Amino acid sequence: MRCTDACVYPFPLGDSSVRRMAQEAGELGLDSIVAVGAKRCIFRGVEVVGGTVIQGTNPGEVQAALRKLGGDPGILMANAGDYAFNKALLHMSRVRVLRGIHATPRNSFDHILSRMAAERQVAVDLDLSLLVSGRDYARQKALQRYADLARLQSRTGFPLTLSSGARSILQMKSTRDMISLCRLFGLDEDGVEEAFLGIANILRPEKAVEVVE
Repeated sequence: MRCTDACVYPFPLGDSSVRRMAQEAGELGLDSIVAVGAKRCIFRGVEVVGGTVIQGTNPGEVQAALRKLGGDPGILMANAGDYAFNKALLHMSRVRVLRGIHATPRNSFDHILSRMAAERQVAVDLDLSLLVSGRDYARQKALQRYADLARLQSRTGFPLTLSSGARSILQMKSTRDMISLCRLFGLDEDGVEEAFLGIANILRPEKAVEVVE
């Protein structure tokens, strides 16, 4: 089974290099990571997929940020917001992953938007770091929102991704740990397997991959 950590932050956004995080990912049972700010490559058998998190509080700011991107930004991820904002994000063809749904109003992503995400193959990321380091209220809120998303995904079929949100190798999670955390909010084995494949399913297969020795 292909297993991807859908968002890590290597140096300079975090404390560990891309190569060190890729090596650690392999030791933890993962075969790929999405590394924010990195270029796509393969290191010791682990695929590194570049990623960019788009910052913006309204559609105009996001569109402006998208226009400023140069080179190959990798997979484009955007932080979610209220209902209208999320609907606008889903209409932006370059945005491939919505992050931070747990921090938005409960009605910000309903069955209508979930069907739209399924049609457009836009994934919703579940950042598992919140279940480990979050304080009581924040952790409980994330658990409830993730449970809601798991139920919604089972009905509409939009892609899910799983991420550690790690900024160092010490914060990275093994596949076993990620599976155990997913059980806390009711994502079953089939759902976890599908979420591990979320990034692979939205990647463009024609992109070349550089092998790094």
